[in-house]
Amino acid sequence: MEVRDLTVVFEGRGRRVAAVDGVSFTVPPRQSFGLVGESGSGKSTILRAICGLAPVTGGTVRIDGEAPPAGRLAFARRVQMVFQDPYGSLHPRHTVDRVLSEPLQIHGFKDRDARVSAVLSDVGLGPEFRFRLPHQLSGGQRQRVAIARALVTEPDILLLDEPTSALDASIQAEILNLLNRLRREKGLTFLMVSHDLAVIDHMCDRLLVMQNGRMVEELSRTSLDSRAVSADYTRALLVASEGFRRGAPAPEAVPVSR
Repeated sequence: MEVRDLTVVFEGRGRRVAAVDGVSFTVPPRQSFGLVGESGSGKSTILRAICGLAPVTGGTVRIDGEAPPAGRLAFARRVQMVFQDPYGSLHPRHTVDRVLSEPLQIHGFKDRDARVSAVLSDVGLGPEFRFRLPHQLSGGQRQRVAIARALVTEPDILLLDEPTSALDASIQAEILNLLNRLRREKGLTFLMVSHDLAVIDHMCDRLLVMQNGRMVEELSRTSLDSRAVSADYTRALLVASEGFRRGAPAPEAVPVSR
């Protein structure tokens, strides 16, 4: 995935807000790339712009060098999103079977019954979950269903919008380990948003630090681990990331520029 000079502007009531301002990055195949920054930095808006849920004011998004087709159905087959809230992202009156079968029907897949069973197994849910409603599932089980829904069309790329932030800490680790396993087994490419540097360090090969809709700096996991950063804002994020490196001396706090 290649994103070049992506800009998203929202206008209303006489105001013009650049939620994303000229952001560029590249995610190689089968790698995991993180977007990190405080709330309002434009991270989730980038994911929404890529999948067509936010207006693209300028710039380009390309998959394997090609722009998304106008109809976007083929693009949706290759690029799927897992949303932050497992309670709000599933229809309350649709069974798990319907949630998973509907995208298969839209994209014209055959053997839908077998595919639904297989993807439930992939995310660690047995056949007994197939005809349950969302209110009969725990938060972690709902997020597994949301991941299964994203996987059922056999995409190449998953957009992950803070997929564990609404879950208990013990469940977060299970979901992150599940995602890592699925990426290895299925050769997936991840673009992941998080405000938690420890999550990004665990999941991502490289990351882009965002502030106020703009790029601050791009880092490798090695640079993050060694705290070899150049921007004051990134240093401030490291200070704010409580427990990111237990036992390591904390660097001097740096004021965040606005």
